[in-house]
Amino acid sequence: MIQDTQSKVEEIIEEDIWGAIKEFLNLGIRFGEGENTINITIGLLLLLSLAFFATGFILKWMRKLITRRMEEEDKLKFVSVFKFIRYVVYLVVILLTMSSAGIDITLLLTASAALFVGLGLALQELFQDIIGGIFIIIDKSLHVGDIIEVDGKVGKVFEIKLRTTRAITRDDKVIIIPNHKFISDIIYNYTQNHKTTREQVRIGVAYGSDIQLVTKILKNIAEDQSGVLNSPKPFVIFEDFGDSALMFSLNFYITDSFSDPRIKSEIRYKIDAEFRKNAVSIPFPQRDIHIIQQKPF
Repeated sequence: MIQDTQSKVEEIIEEDIWGAIKEFLNLGIRFGEGENTINITIGLLLLLSLAFFATGFILKWMRKLITRRMEEEDKLKFVSVFKFIRYVVYLVVILLTMSSAGIDITLLLTASAALFVGLGLALQELFQDIIGGIFIIIDKSLHVGDIIEVDGKVGKVFEIKLRTTRAITRDDKVIIIPNHKFISDIIYNYTQNHKTTREQVRIGVAYGSDIQLVTKILKNIAEDQSGVLNSPKPFVIFEDFGDSALMFSLNFYITDSFSDPRIKSEIRYKIDAEFRKNAVSIPFPQRDIHIIQQKPF
């Protein structure tokens, strides 16, 4: 008796309740006949809405997971990336829904293939810039305030975006760098490891000069120069016997690589003044020309 009652309840649930739900979900509009029938039902629209909701929720969760350890400014840069991904997923969901409704999307995909290829080629560099920006933000290979050298230009980074990085040069001009350059090109970062950098001023003196005196003068100038660190200490290298001069380099450490041309200029002024005081001459290139006379003029 109990088994009969249970089986009747299951039959009622299956036939009446689930049957009513299925009938409700199958309600909709039909176009065409035979194989070309297009069915747009309530169930299909609900599935589409559920797919949109699930896609937005999953992408939002992934964005929070990826950016949870980033600063607030860097988190905001990823909003546009995930918006673009969400639109792409929405497009795929719409195409799948159209296919489920009986619409042949083959012609649509074939017709848009050439457009997608052309669009992909046109946006190839844009995608490279965005990927480069993502790598920069995630692996922290570049920071605001870093001093970099790109194509012979030295600049201080003041803004990092997903597509471009902006830096101000020593002559107060803004240089806009596409982020793909940080992936494909060699970029010098003067302050990647620390703010201290080693700089040098090269100088040549005449043959016969007192090289010990030259070394002492150069060291004293560097040690007394404002902006030059006392530790590590400045040092002098006797580089080479040049064609017209004995070549030296004065090496010193500073904490502001961005303004090093000013410091180097002041050091050169002082070197010239001290060399004049101590009768140390700075030669200029000279050549001896020998004329061999083979026939009388």
